[in-house]
Amino acid sequence: MNLSDRQRKILFGVLVVVLAAVGVYLTAASPQHKPSHHAARPAPATSGGPAAPASPPPGITSQITPGNFDIYRLLPFSQQEFATGADTAQRFVAAYGTYRFDEQPQAYAARLQPLVTDQVAQQIAQGFAAPGIQQQRQQAQTVATCTATLDRVRDIGNNSIIFLVTGKQQITQSGKASTDGKQWAVTIARDGNALKVSAFEPADVGQAGDTGGGGTG
Repeated sequence: MNLSDRQRKILFGVLVVVLAAVGVYLTAASPQHKPSHHAARPAPATSGGPAAPASPPPGITSQITPGNFDIYRLLPFSQQEFATGADTAQRFVAAYGTYRFDEQPQAYAARLQPLVTDQVAQQIAQGFAAPGIQQQRQQAQTVATCTATLDRVRDIGNNSIIFLVTGKQQITQSGKASTDGKQWAVTIARDGNALKVSAFEPADVGQAGDTGGGGTG
């Protein structure tokens, strides 16, 4: 069908209006206006850390090959931050499982303080000072030393990493030596400008946070 210049102009104007209406509809229906599933997930407890990563992952724009793939460009933590977090989790489990029957709760908590948030430090001190635990260790003259092994990463969030760490204790109770091992789920989270333990508990339980004192002895 042959259209006159005036008819073509009218048809073009109608098409512009229709396309504009479609664009408005698509913008209103975009997923970015829907509630975020990830935003509804509770974040691990921290003591004042930022709500988002210090800087977003840079991403990868080049073609991927096995030789040039850098996974850290897709993660909310740098390689240095991962190393710091892993070291903190490992040292924490070792320190948590090392104690003596004659060690004061304040001294025990002070050893762990640089590795944990203030809230976790308070929980640890309270657990270590619990009358039943302290009395039992004093009566048996319990001495425990612990080493820790990093097993794997359980989960990664915008501001936290959960490491699975196995602690192996050498325990002396009532003059008898024994060994004990337990795997812990340790949450490392941003705490201001630092990375600290914000929660921990036995790995086969979950991640609500442990409030006991110093392992199993």
